[in-house]
Amino acid sequence: MDLIEIEDKRRLRREEAAKWLHALADSLERHNEVEFVREGLRIRAEVPDEVTMEVELEIGDESGIEIEINW
Repeated sequence: MDLIEIEDKRRLRREEAAKWLHALADSLERHNEVEFVREGLRIRAEVPDEVTMEVELEIGDESGIEIEINW
């Protein structure tokens, strides 16, 4: 299978980011998939019952949290 990679970076209010994360979590839980729509193209990826999840928290001049889910 060819590699499909979508990267999206944008500035949001904290509440908007939380809403997006909730929608992603709901999609994983209810539909066993994630979906992205870019430029009219809809891409869905089915997610198996078990995944590997990595969380990284950085606190400093620029703080951030990085969440990675692999299967």
